[in-house]
Amino acid sequence: MNVISGIIKQFDYYKLLGEKTFSQLSEKELFWQYNENSNSIAIIVNHISGNMLSRWTDFLTTDGEKDWRNRDEEFEDNIHSKTELIDKWEQGWKCLFDALQQIKTDEDLQQIIYIRNEGHTVLEAINRQLAHYPYHIGQIVFIGKMLKNDEWNSLSIPKNKSADYNQTKFSSDRKTQHFTDEFLKEEK
Repeated sequence: MNVISGIIKQFDYYKLLGEKTFSQLSEKELFWQYNENSNSIAIIVNHISGNMLSRWTDFLTTDGEKDWRNRDEEFEDNIHSKTELIDKWEQGWKCLFDALQQIKTDEDLQQIIYIRNEGHTVLEAINRQLAHYPYHIGQIVFIGKMLKNDEWNSLSIPKNKSADYNQTKFSSDRKTQHFTDEFLKEEK
């Protein structure tokens, strides 16, 4: 199904941005907090993973806010190593991608599911999470950029390189593809 394929690519792209940020940071930097009231990258990962596990476990038959979820604990400093952070990250994404594989038809996208007892179509629930996860991944990237400063390797078009990028794009033939294809192909 084309719609689901595009949705999966979109999620995959944001997952990649997080991972490209992790790869540029030391273990210590993953736990850095600007102040007491801000979240470290590790805390953000813990929250994203907790949200994914709650929202996407048995998403067609149970409410997306599971009884076993403790959202407040997601914002505590309870990840203690980079390995644990990556494991938590992968666990959440696996749950999401496994759930998306269950959607086979356009009719499946119109099925009503619940999050905190509020009905959503599956497509609305997906769109809700396509806004939520990139919001937090943007925070992860921003923290990484702050920490690395001049050592940061851009995850998009580098500063002052837009003209070069556009020149390359417009010198090629027109084609139809998902905008993430070029980024995701580099990683495969």
